[in-house]
Amino acid sequence: MTIHFDYNCFFLMMIKRFALAALGCTLLAATSYGQSSAKPDITLHGTISGNQNNTYVMAPFDVPRGVVSITVTFHYTGREQHTTLDLGIFDPGRFRGWSGGNKSTFTISETNATLSYLPGPIVPGTWKLIIGVPNIRPGVTSQYDAEIFFTRSDGVGSFTDQPLRSGPAWFRGDLHMHTGHSDGSCTSQGGRRVPCPVFLTAEAASGRGLDFIAVTDHNTDSHYDALRELQPYFDKLLFIPGREITTFWGHANLFGPTQFFDFRVGDTTTAQSLFERAEKMGAVLSINHPNAPTGEECMGCGWTPKQPTNPHLIHVMEAVNGGDEYGPHSSVGFWERYLKQGLRVTAIGGSDNHNAQLPPGSKNAIGSPTTVVYADDLSVHSLLDAIRKGHVFIDLSASRDRLLDISAEDGSAKAMMGDTLAAPENSKIEIMAHVTACEGLRLRFLLDGKPVDSLTASLAKHEQAVTLVFPADGKKHWLRPDVITPEGKLILLGNPIYLNYSENK
Repeated sequence: MTIHFDYNCFFLMMIKRFALAALGCTLLAATSYGQSSAKPDITLHGTISGNQNNTYVMAPFDVPRGVVSITVTFHYTGREQHTTLDLGIFDPGRFRGWSGGNKSTFTISETNATLSYLPGPIVPGTWKLIIGVPNIRPGVTSQYDAEIFFTRSDGVGSFTDQPLRSGPAWFRGDLHMHTGHSDGSCTSQGGRRVPCPVFLTAEAASGRGLDFIAVTDHNTDSHYDALRELQPYFDKLLFIPGREITTFWGHANLFGPTQFFDFRVGDTTTAQSLFERAEKMGAVLSINHPNAPTGEECMGCGWTPKQPTNPHLIHVMEAVNGGDEYGPHSSVGFWERYLKQGLRVTAIGGSDNHNAQLPPGSKNAIGSPTTVVYADDLSVHSLLDAIRKGHVFIDLSASRDRLLDISAEDGSAKAMMGDTLAAPENSKIEIMAHVTACEGLRLRFLLDGKPVDSLTASLAKHEQAVTLVFPADGKKHWLRPDVITPEGKLILLGNPIYLNYSENK
């Protein structure tokens, strides 16, 4: 008789007890970030006895209407006696997956699922856990517990339920790229032009030293299956669920959701409703290359919606696109027009890469430009939250280490890029800049879009701290930093600190 036993998991459990077993033996659920602290909707208890060896036990439970994802955690006793229980699941009509003994937690939703399981609609009715019993000794009993968690509303998803890196830091990434799931292509082993696999994009981004990427294929979510499979391997590179909402009158990247998002502006929806739905879901929707031409050269590429969109719904915008950062269609001016209306809109960048084989430094290469985000940790939730807050600068040089860390103080109050700061009339605002790897360049600040001569500094050191003083007039302003060459070429673009704005965007 063949005995099914996972020696690697058993060894880890003996060495590190159950804490490392969870890390070493479990590929964690795909969309259950933060789930562990919630109370389960259903808990199943049962006993497996020695006379059930080499059988399958069904554990049914009912799923009500309105559930959009299911997470199961499974634990059992008797491992020290070599008991092994395997796990799988059926929905009311079909088989939905089998992970055997290699996972104790899994999640299934309509468009996302843990490896070994099938995404698809969460059908109401009776579902059944399959508990396989490959080994239990005569006379032994094993107690099992299965906790079932229901999610009843879609929102931001993730392909891992833990941050890839803990603690606050500046994280570098690329928020706009395409693979063979839309119009991304590259050269095959035989020299032919073929749809480019997602793996090459992940591999190139990892080789560039990036911390996160968002693959944003046009209107589809089919690339999520590949990202879900690749995320455990690329455990230093976070994948943000993304897609490019491509309409006839503009493009916008949607970050966060994994379920279908209706993109049919002009048929079933309006441009404004895109932003309203994204906000309701807790997602980020960023206008892409808004100043690009629209026509047969690039259909629908510029932002020209037929009906006006409430500008207060627009929180994020691609100010730098890898294809035109220095050309006539640069969108920095488009972004600044929103700032001049008194709106708080975060500028981000994206390579718009369509060929993962492009060498670093070339136009549209992965990571060129790089969006650098100060977040609480390396997780989807933290990064999107930081982007909304404007804790972002754009590295147009696609370096691995350039840093533009800006803060401003007025007495006890302190603000970083994206934050608001009260600046009463006649107060002195102290601006602190920590700049790295910019020797030979110039730091400058723009007040309401215009450079301020007194707020400039030459950068002579690899690591340089600069302190500047700005006399406030008590009025509403936006003050943002840049790093430029002596000739005026933009290298780093910072988001504003907002003076005398309300806290709400």
